[in-house]
Amino acid sequence: MKILYVTSEAVPFCKTGGLADVAGSLPPALAEQGAEVAVVLPLYERVRDRFGSQLKFECYDYVDLAWRHNYCGLFSMEKDGVTWYFLDNEQYFSRGTLYGQADDGERFAFFSRAVVRMLDRFKFWPEVVHCNDWQSALVPIYLKDDGVREDRYRSIKTVVTIHNIEYQGRYNPYVLGELFGLDAGWAKDGTMLLDGDANLLKGAILCADAVNAVSPTYANELKMPYFAHRMEGVMRQCSDKLYGVLNGIDMKLYDPRTDERILQGFSAEDMAGKDACKAELQRMVGLREEPHTPIVAMVSRLVSHKGLDLICEVLHDMMELPMQLVVLGTGDQRYEDFFGWAAQQYPGRMSVRMDYNEDLSMAIYAGADLFLMPSKSEPCGLSQMIAMRYGTVPIVRETGGLKDTVQPCESWRDAGNGFSFANYSSGDMLHVIREAVYLYKDYPDVFGRLRQRAMSGDFSWARSAREYLRIYATITGQTWPIHADTRRAAETPKEEPPAEEAAPAVEAAPVEEAAPAVEPTPAEETAPAEETVPAEETAPAVEPAPAAEPVSAEETAPAEETAPAAEPVSAEETAPAEEKAAKKTRKTASKTTSKASKAEKKTEKKTTAKKGTADKKKSAE
Repeated sequence: MKILYVTSEAVPFCKTGGLADVAGSLPPALAEQGAEVAVVLPLYERVRDRFGSQLKFECYDYVDLAWRHNYCGLFSMEKDGVTWYFLDNEQYFSRGTLYGQADDGERFAFFSRAVVRMLDRFKFWPEVVHCNDWQSALVPIYLKDDGVREDRYRSIKTVVTIHNIEYQGRYNPYVLGELFGLDAGWAKDGTMLLDGDANLLKGAILCADAVNAVSPTYANELKMPYFAHRMEGVMRQCSDKLYGVLNGIDMKLYDPRTDERILQGFSAEDMAGKDACKAELQRMVGLREEPHTPIVAMVSRLVSHKGLDLICEVLHDMMELPMQLVVLGTGDQRYEDFFGWAAQQYPGRMSVRMDYNEDLSMAIYAGADLFLMPSKSEPCGLSQMIAMRYGTVPIVRETGGLKDTVQPCESWRDAGNGFSFANYSSGDMLHVIREAVYLYKDYPDVFGRLRQRAMSGDFSWARSAREYLRIYATITGQTWPIHADTRRAAETPKEEPPAEEAAPAVEAAPVEEAAPAVEPTPAEETAPAEETVPAEETAPAVEPAPAAEPVSAEETAPAEETAPAAEPVSAEETAPAEEKAAKKTRKTASKTTSKASKAEKKTEKKTTAKKGTADKKKSAE
């Protein structure tokens, strides 16, 4: 399968947010699954400065955008099994920042138009073009527009991923022709018109063959006015092609055993390094070195939708608990002022750093005990996954990807991997923080087991890549051999701890529930020995049909994940059932044989009797 991934940023080349992490990790994961993948993004000034010597010039062409006729260069490099393409135009992309320019609409319209224009120059003609957010939302629209005139564009299927629906690319509809080179009919027929604006994201959603949100819960939330930012009607209209695939993290990069960015390595089995990292964090940020006092941490942008209002309401109540608080991030001035003032009120117990420092963020992930994310909305969230990887137990509000990744602690039965609350309420948040702090203080053994469960979660991109490949296979009509890599992974000795591979086994639980449908006992008891094939005939009842109604993202994920576990389970768990079935078959066969022999004997007796009677009649005559 040939996939072209279109993004406005990707690590390690350029980054402003979570999109870059996804775009830098998902394409290599798709390539590892056997797909042929290329990524295309703008050649920003910072990319040229850092990676210019590694780039290979491919060609150049001219791109027509409305009345403009602009140069476009194409550069490439090979990395992680993926071909990375960079579209060059210094007028648009040689800027100090990636976004926030007055002509962002024109810049990314040129980028989208250039992607379609340069398809002939890439090393393969894509079967799927996967776009992300509004910056590349014009690609599906241009493909539809060009497909009216050229048949070759009709063969390309498109996927649009919504990382945050708040950013939609809204412009005056009267500039469709002047700015984007599109006919006014795109707005008049409602395809790109929303609330009086030309909405690029809406047009992409309607034109794409599949729409994906970055978590199953977020996919459902997008149908609600509270989360959809005026797009709930569009999302409900497209619910038949809406999916939800949870993002992942780089499990090798974020590995506390081998990470050189932290003071000392540790693992779920040996947490001594975690204690050393905690002491180092306290020294770095000026907290009292108290090994038995839990550190509650936040690494976040200081903006409203991150739930900072809740913290402002009950901060003094939080600081009455036996805990320390560390905050790292920048954002709105009012939050920066508040946290700066609060840190002065609690010297030695609260520390705030108003910047983003990669080294300090890793020290916080490795050294803190609890990680606070009370977000008002969170499409996916990566921080809670990274925190759990380093044994820092998350406290989250149940929204978006936070709900999908954090299961609430149930200490009475050793379940869950964190703490959560449902209502957007400062009182509910404070209650859960209090519960987490006192569990740490009063029941260290229970907290230790909770921490181990958090560290054992599988948030790898391999799992996400398999789900994306299912979406690609669905819209292209292909049958993708998804299970082959799963079987090879099961047969290959693992360098990672077994805990990372545990998640698929949990998701395969529906297979056990479906097992009674597979057992062919009734058919075997009533059929002769040679008719013991019903297990194969009933197999389709077990397969969850990958393309089955993608309306509900939550329903799709468990069904799709049952297939990988079906093959390894059947080899071991169905053996006793097969032995029982064989015994029953043999008994049935023996009973049938004995009955047949008795019937033959009776028949012989009757035949002999009839012959004897006939002989007597003949002799009498």
